[in-house]
Amino acid sequence: MTEEIIITGFGGQGVLSMGKILAYSGLMQGLEVSWMPSYGPEIRGGTANAMVILSDSPISSPILLEFDTAIILSQQAMDKFENRVKRGGMLLYTPSTIVRKPTREDIKVYEIPAIEEAAKMNATKVANMFLLGSYLRLKPILEVGNVLEGIKHSVSERNWKFLPLNEKALKAGMDFIKN
Repeated sequence: MTEEIIITGFGGQGVLSMGKILAYSGLMQGLEVSWMPSYGPEIRGGTANAMVILSDSPISSPILLEFDTAIILSQQAMDKFENRVKRGGMLLYTPSTIVRKPTREDIKVYEIPAIEEAAKMNATKVANMFLLGSYLRLKPILEVGNVLEGIKHSVSERNWKFLPLNEKALKAGMDFIKN
């Protein structure tokens, strides 16, 4: 099993956090892991990408040109990465940040209204966790317990008070796909 993922959007959307959580969760599950963040010089609003590889065998390179899954949170990212999803792969995107929807018919495409759903929880900062939950329902390669532990290891101790909200958003994202 090897899953090659790109999570991409703008700084401040939780792109790097999602990648870090996937990486920690994979480690806790005994998988081989690569996490390669990339971001522009801006603190918020600049481009942000996280390439994550989860595998049950050694990973030869953290550099990817094509992906099994793309999680896209901006139009700029859609324009750049839609065509880099492997045939038969999967693309998840947030519709409120996308003007031109994906057009490929050789991949599975999922519109996940993560920002709107997080707003219903009065916590737009957990939209990334909603999106992550949706991804995990579609590709259940990581156990939820490991992901919750990965969240805890990915945030600073002073933000542990938000762990229940992150868990709620993660589970809501999973339920969104189930329903």
